[in-house]
Amino acid sequence: MDGDKNRKDGQAKNKQCPYQKCNASQTTNNQPTNQTPSPQSPESYAEGSQPSSPSPDFGQHVLPCSDMSPQPGPTLRDHRHSLSGIGTANGAMSATSPVNAVVKASSTGTLSSAPPPFHAHNSKRENKLPTTVGDCVSNFPFSCSGPLVSNFVRSGSCSANAGKTANGGFDADLFASGHIFFPQSSPLLAASTPQNQAVYNWQATKTSVKERLTYLYNTDTMTDIQFKVGKPPAHQIISAHKFILSIGSAVFDALFNGRLATSDSIIEIPDVEPAAFSALLRFLYTDDVQIGPETVMTTLYTAKKYAVPALERACVEFLKRNLSSDNAFMLLTQARLFDEPQLAALCLETIDKNTSEALAADGFTDIDLDTLCVVLERDTLGIRECKLFSAVCRWAEAECLRQNLIPPTSENQRRVLSKALRLIRFPLMTIEEFAMGSAQSGILEDREVVELFLYFTVNPKPSISFLDVPRCCLTGKEQVVSRFCQIESRWGYSGTSDRIRFMVNRRIYVVGFGLYGSIHGPTEYSVNIQIIHMDSTKVMGSNDPTFQCDGTTSTFRVMFKEPVEILPNTSYIACATLKGPDSYYGSKGLRKVTHESVSSGKVTFQFTYAAGNNNGTSVEDGQIPEIIFYT
Repeated sequence: MDGDKNRKDGQAKNKQCPYQKCNASQTTNNQPTNQTPSPQSPESYAEGSQPSSPSPDFGQHVLPCSDMSPQPGPTLRDHRHSLSGIGTANGAMSATSPVNAVVKASSTGTLSSAPPPFHAHNSKRENKLPTTVGDCVSNFPFSCSGPLVSNFVRSGSCSANAGKTANGGFDADLFASGHIFFPQSSPLLAASTPQNQAVYNWQATKTSVKERLTYLYNTDTMTDIQFKVGKPPAHQIISAHKFILSIGSAVFDALFNGRLATSDSIIEIPDVEPAAFSALLRFLYTDDVQIGPETVMTTLYTAKKYAVPALERACVEFLKRNLSSDNAFMLLTQARLFDEPQLAALCLETIDKNTSEALAADGFTDIDLDTLCVVLERDTLGIRECKLFSAVCRWAEAECLRQNLIPPTSENQRRVLSKALRLIRFPLMTIEEFAMGSAQSGILEDREVVELFLYFTVNPKPSISFLDVPRCCLTGKEQVVSRFCQIESRWGYSGTSDRIRFMVNRRIYVVGFGLYGSIHGPTEYSVNIQIIHMDSTKVMGSNDPTFQCDGTTSTFRVMFKEPVEILPNTSYIACATLKGPDSYYGSKGLRKVTHESVSSGKVTFQFTYAAGNNNGTSVEDGQIPEIIFYT
């Protein structure tokens, strides 16, 4: 009787096999799922009979649901992913994403009412579907391997049943002993696992808060907000975590938690580049600064927009390290736009020291009128006014094209220059420079040309509408290079110039010479000093001063009216024509002298013999012992 009853029970249970329930639970959106035939239950064997084949292993008795597969490793954040797989605010997956219908826990810590992902038959236990972790474990008194028991612990389902005894269907000691395992994953399991889910227990491999936040940045784990960044069609969808953004930015805090907090799940940011927004998120999550020449300005804009001053400072420091004459004008415009006075000051200082190179760079013609005026107002530009005027004309031509004033005639150029034209210091030019350049440009009116010619030719000077304040293009500390090692007496003068040829390895500004004085006591000398360009024989600077000497072996300063720009690797001749009694002179001269200072670095002078009438001055001995200069 008992045997017949057992056989009837087994047949009744085989009519509704739990595998069929499990497979039915895998059907999503009314799409049919391939049904797996139920294997023969051990209880369907006749009592005392043995199966004809070797006893099947656990995998033959259990068919787990595909969505119970172990979750794969984290996927890198893809800013272009679709919206269907993004997590909700409470950490659960959205309704459109494939979720585990069994392991997903409710807020009370109980399991879903959906069918379990597996069922095992045991000849010594009643076949029933487990509803808790304890019931599941009590139905498996044999060993198998796999990580799925961890998923049940993760769901919180076992908390209410952890105290169950074996009589109640669950033995806590057995569960804790490590003898209970669940099936290994299979291709069927992996095939249906969502790709944006994190690996279970990833927290155990992250030993610091930074590592854990970096993991969250690199995956979509627990994200609860999305941003559509950039302008179409190049915009990207970027996911993030409200909490992390809120503790790093007051702007995000107000956006998510303020009185007017947004309820949108997708926030559009069309004015920010995706790369810059990613750099902002990386910094908020990990404190890492990832910027480059192509993204630093957009990242600086983004950091300012979302009030992240630490990232702002990092961007400014990057710009300072990479500031050069080639990009000084471009960065100056941006620094003024972003209200970065320290960066703007550094840009202006670079322009002062390297004015010719900065004006020749492509970025100069792209600046706005206000920035141009800021530069022209400076008294420290290291360039001749005629060259500055030529550069301003190039800017005016480019501005005409930007304003569609075509062709860029002189009238149109004067129109776009407007107030900047009055900042050109035409009186600082020589009459030759003005006559050959500015007077013929057509930008100046006839009245202005006549006014300036009168200024150049008559005394006293008439009042004019242009500034005549010299530009002090000298920065740093005055420096002096000496070329002699010893001083001798009696060097005579007969109206012939003392001349020495020299060359430097970097640009400098010569402001004067140091000359020896009389051997006969205090005396006054009249002197003409010049610097001549060797190849063109052009006089770069000259003056006719006088100087008083005291009869000692000291040198005495004679200065040019304006600093003379000396270009690197170019030969010049220093000339001095003295009228007065015999003087001291130098001997044991040096052909190569390297002058070094803390503030300006090294400047190397090379002295060579100047052919022609030189009053006997050479590399070895003679006059002009010192050159006074600035860098």
